[in-house]
Amino acid sequence: MTTDAATIASAKREPSFAADLLSLTKPRIISLLLVTTVAPMYVAGTPSWSAVLWVTIGGYLMAGGANAVNMYLDGDIDDVMARTKLRPIPSGRMSPRSVIAFGILIATAATYLLAHFVNVLTAALALAGFYFYVFIYTRWLKRSSPQNIVIGGAAGAFPPLVGWAAATGRVDLASIYLFVIVFYWTPPHFWALALNKQGDYGKAGVPMAPLVWGVRETIDQMMYYSFLLVALTVLPVCFGVFGLVYLISALVLGALLLGGVWKVRQLRDGGWEKPSWWVFKYSLLYLALLFVAMAVDRHL
Repeated sequence: MTTDAATIASAKREPSFAADLLSLTKPRIISLLLVTTVAPMYVAGTPSWSAVLWVTIGGYLMAGGANAVNMYLDGDIDDVMARTKLRPIPSGRMSPRSVIAFGILIATAATYLLAHFVNVLTAALALAGFYFYVFIYTRWLKRSSPQNIVIGGAAGAFPPLVGWAAATGRVDLASIYLFVIVFYWTPPHFWALALNKQGDYGKAGVPMAPLVWGVRETIDQMMYYSFLLVALTVLPVCFGVFGLVYLISALVLGALLLGGVWKVRQLRDGGWEKPSWWVFKYSLLYLALLFVAMAVDRHL
């Protein structure tokens, strides 16, 4: 291969600087966070398009900043995990200093935008989620306890509070209820991934549940949290908060989730990798559709 051809081939393989900056924000993860932020705005009322726009922009920047700082803090373990070693820091394409500066910059911009164009409470809640994710989950729990994703996963439950505060200017029991739903969704979602990535987490020394408790106990815990989650999603119908559209959606979506986790449990002595991967991918769709169903039901 000629030098010019090699250079062209290398350029095709190497992401651009802009692509690296985008990857630092983890856009695929943020897409779900935005659903659980914006949908509660429509559950709470009828927000203006400008409010939705600023919450979307601010929410993306805040979550993206947290993800970038997360990559800075996890740069050492990302280098030994197959699914993360091509990220900007372990691959050598970006320096750790550049990554953390980018993360802090866009999180600061998000705080200003949310406080100025939405309200101070929305900005404060978004910033609280940032700090919880960075310091409680990434810095403390992730490397010290198999309960890391249970407690630390609460960071991912802040978006409904942010959306609710943006629409109403306050936090009330309804918004806390949405927070709790995401909180109980997180363990079975993330443990389904951990079951398939035990080797990576073992190399990195991260005490994920399957490595500490074992596969059988982890799957039992997934089943336990999934039952609680589905029960929680149906409960508000009993109090007249949601109607038939939401009830049918919650039951169908919940039944599919429970069925997937049950299948994993039936195979927990072996062969559970493929069904647990299905649970991980489906749980993403499950949460998005559940929150959309809430918003649709309230406006019907």
